[in-house]
Amino acid sequence: MTVAAESVGVAADKHGLPEGLAVRDVRVVYGGHVAVSKVDLDAPLGRVTGLIGPNGAGKTTTFNACSGLLKPTNGTFSLLGSDVSRIGASGRARRGLGRTFQRVEVCEAMDVLTNVALGLEARTIGRNPLRQFGGARAQQRQIIETAEQALHRCGIADIADRPVGMLSIGQKRLVELARVLTGGFQVMLLDEPSSGLDEEETKRFGEVLRSVMNERTGILLVEHDMSLVMQLCEYIYVLDFGNLIFTGSPGEVRDSETVRTAYLGESAEATS
Repeated sequence: MTVAAESVGVAADKHGLPEGLAVRDVRVVYGGHVAVSKVDLDAPLGRVTGLIGPNGAGKTTTFNACSGLLKPTNGTFSLLGSDVSRIGASGRARRGLGRTFQRVEVCEAMDVLTNVALGLEARTIGRNPLRQFGGARAQQRQIIETAEQALHRCGIADIADRPVGMLSIGQKRLVELARVLTGGFQVMLLDEPSSGLDEEETKRFGEVLRSVMNERTGILLVEHDMSLVMQLCEYIYVLDFGNLIFTGSPGEVRDSETVRTAYLGESAEATS
């Protein structure tokens, strides 16, 4: 258990897990406003790591910096043991970093299967989009087969031909999860992925994440469903006003007065 950011990262070393994403001394300032201040965290392979905090705590800003969509004022990022601090979002994706967004990002005019296949096509095409039109038939078959497998894992194979625009928010979330699964990413940043899911969809979502983790994938999860966080995460970082105020196991986070005051409140009792 730690109440100071200085101890962040110890858990990954202690458990001997291989390095996934390592964030060091990240600071983001918007015109004088400090959105994130000196954040250190680790999301090793083979673990679901939680990042929680109240609205406006800096969670999505941290995700944007980690994925390369936002250039921080200060800080470094290491992915699978290599420094990617000067590499943009597409380069980090090609090196194994996947991402979902707080706001669902899907192509509503396309069907479900096509949307999911885009996850693998984006990595296959790389920097040359013309390869999309000249890809070998065998490669295209592989993309479709991989997408179909992801649909089955997420429990939405029965809607593969349906236009995404006709789906519920919960179904769109599962499409987005299936798409990131097709990319074969070794580290995944999931930003409130259960938002809009009903009880059965949330249960299925948790099962999918457990299976992904068992494949030695690292997952960094931002989520407001504290029951899901406590069930899935082995280690949790707590942000408040851009600062890491606590890190520890789910039990330590649940029992922390610091976290209760900042965020959990009575919900901590509900998850015990």
